[in-house]
Amino acid sequence: MIKYYKLFLVASLLLISVFGFAQQTKPTDAPQVNMPPMALPALKLSKEVKKAMEMVDSNQIRADVTYLADDKLLGRAPGTPGYQMAVDYVVGRLKDLGVKPAGENGTWVQTVKFRKSFSTDGLMTMNGTELKKGTDYSISSNPAKANVNLNGGLVFVGYGASEPKLGYDDYAGVDVKGKIVVVVSGAPDKFSSSVSAHTRNRTEIMKVASDHGAIGVLVASVDTGGAARGGRGGGGGGGAPRGVNNIVDENGKTVVSSVQYGNIDVNGTLGTQVFTTLAQKAGKNIKAILPQLKAGTPNSFDLNTSVNISYTSTYQDMISYNVVGTIEGTDKKLKKEYVVHSAHLDHLGVGRPVQGDSIYNGAHDNAVGTASVLAIANIYKNIKAKPKRSIIFILMTGEELGDMGSSYFAKHPTVPPGSMVADVNTDMPTIIAPLLSVTALGAEHSSLATQVAQAAGYLNLGVEDDPEPAQARFTRSDQYSFVVNGIPALHIKYGAKTADGKNNLNDFVAVWRAKYYHKPQDDINGIFDFRAGKTYAELNFLIGYLVAQDPNRPTWNKGDIFETN
Repeated sequence: MIKYYKLFLVASLLLISVFGFAQQTKPTDAPQVNMPPMALPALKLSKEVKKAMEMVDSNQIRADVTYLADDKLLGRAPGTPGYQMAVDYVVGRLKDLGVKPAGENGTWVQTVKFRKSFSTDGLMTMNGTELKKGTDYSISSNPAKANVNLNGGLVFVGYGASEPKLGYDDYAGVDVKGKIVVVVSGAPDKFSSSVSAHTRNRTEIMKVASDHGAIGVLVASVDTGGAARGGRGGGGGGGAPRGVNNIVDENGKTVVSSVQYGNIDVNGTLGTQVFTTLAQKAGKNIKAILPQLKAGTPNSFDLNTSVNISYTSTYQDMISYNVVGTIEGTDKKLKKEYVVHSAHLDHLGVGRPVQGDSIYNGAHDNAVGTASVLAIANIYKNIKAKPKRSIIFILMTGEELGDMGSSYFAKHPTVPPGSMVADVNTDMPTIIAPLLSVTALGAEHSSLATQVAQAAGYLNLGVEDDPEPAQARFTRSDQYSFVVNGIPALHIKYGAKTADGKNNLNDFVAVWRAKYYHKPQDDINGIFDFRAGKTYAELNFLIGYLVAQDPNRPTWNKGDIFETN
C-alpha cells in the first residue's frame, strides 16, 4: 500500500509542520495521483479570522450537546416529535448565528419522505425444492415493487467488485444478464481501507450487479476470515427504525433506496450449507477460493442452477427533514458555488433497554457533530469579510438508516445541481481525549488533501492513516453520499496520537465504543473533552474556509476510482 506521506517543514516562526496523505492502493495497482506539495508555505490568516476561531466556545458546544442529547428528545429518531424538537433547536441557533434559510421554497428544511417496507411472505425454490426461510435464505422487502416473482440462474461473482483500474474484476469472463449473482463479503487485500469499504458497500454491490445486467444479489453466509465490516445497510442497534430503507417523491416513486438498485429485484442472503453444496456440485472448493480472492485473483463461475423467488412487500411512509442554511459568498462568480458543512441530526430513538435505560440519546453520535457545525457557523458570524464561495450547512436526517438523508440531498439538492464543490462532514468525532492527530477519511481521493494538510499543520495536528481500517468508516457516514455523487468529500476522525507518546488512542476508543456506541449510555454523562471539541470545530472550519477561498475548484486525483469524466 502506498504509505501516507508525512511532509515535514522546519519549525520556526515562519514555518509550521504540515502533513500529507497516503494514497489508498498499492503502487503497482494505482494510477498516478496528486499529492500535497512537498513544501507548503506557512498558512497565514487574517487577524479577523484568527480572532473568530478563538471565539469558538467549548461551553457552548457542551450546551448544544446537552440539549440535543436530553431525554426529552427521546433519541431524535426521524419522524418523531423528539426529532422535530432537534430541528426546531438547530434552526433557532442558525438564525441567531446569522445563517439564512436554504431549504425548499425559502424555508429552513428539505422534506424527506421515508418509506418503511415490510415483507409479508416469501418463497424460494431450487430445482423444485422449497428452501427454508431464515436458514437457507432471506430476502429484504422491496420498496419499489410490491410483488416480485422471478426465475433466474445463479452465478458466483466473488466479492461482486468491478474495478478494472485497480486490476480486479469479479465480472470478467462471466455472463450475469438476467441472472442472480451470489457474492461473499470482503475485498482483496490490495484494496485500501476506503476502496475496500466502497466496494463492500451493499448499494455499490447492487449497482455493479445491475450495471452488468443482473436481476438479484444474494450474499452467501460463509466465514471469510474476519474481514472488515461492510458498508452501511441501515441503523445499527437499539431503537433504529427497522425496515426504513427507501425515500420516495410526492408521487411515491423511489428516489433513494438502500435495498434496491436499478434492475435488482432480489436482495438477500444465501445460507452456508446451500451455497457450499452448490459450489461443490460445480466442482469448486469455496475454502480454497476465498484465499485466492483475498490475494486479488478473481474466481467467478456459473453455479449451474436456477431459483424461483416470489415475495410481497407492503409499505408505511413517514416524513422527516434535512435542515439547510447558507452564508453567501462575496465573489461575484464563486458565490454561486457552495462548500458544504454537514452532520447528521438523527439518532436511534427509543429501543431495547440496556442497564435499565431505553433512550438512545446519541450525545457523541451525533449531537457533538451537530454542535460542531453550529460552532463553525459561529466562526462565520464573527467574520465580516465572508469567503469567496458560499457556505451551506446541512443537518441531515436518516444517517442511522444508511446515510439516507444525505443521499437524498446529494441527488436532489436545494441549491443548483453541480454547485456543491466539496463536503466537510462531522460525525461522532469521539472527543474523549485531547485531539493531537486526525485521519481525513476520503481526502486521499482528491485535492482536498492539500487543505487538510494546511489546516492540520496550522493547528499543530498530525495527519495519519486510518487507525481502524476494519471499521470501514469511509462508507458509514454522510460524506460517502457526496462522494458517490461526484462531489469530493471527507470526514475528519481522531488519529492514534496520545500525549504520553504511546500513540494508542484507538485502543482507548475501542473500549469506549464497546460501552457507549449505539447504546443508551451515550448521553451527556459519558466521557467528553470539550477542548478537543473546540479544536475539532476549528479544524473543520479551516478546511472548508480554505476551499471556499481557493479560486480553483477541488478535483479528484487523476485516475482515482471516484474521478468523474
